[in-house]
Amino acid sequence: MFGPNVTILPGVTIGDNTVIGAGSVVPHDIPADSVAYGAPCQVARPVGERDREYYFKRRKLDVWE
Repeated sequence: MFGPNVTILPGVTIGDNTVIGAGSVVPHDIPADSVAYGAPCQVARPVGERDREYYFKRRKLDVWE
């Protein structure tokens, strides 16, 4: 998933289930299952179980998958 206005340079590979923050510039490969952002884009943390749940304003939503 990519935020708006993300720039990915040629030859870069982004792993599965990765979130790239808005306005990021991605000059190098980003591993799977991670959250990354910035200019240049850096991995901030791995994707956790809480990230897999659906929330809106800190309230868990009852969503069917």
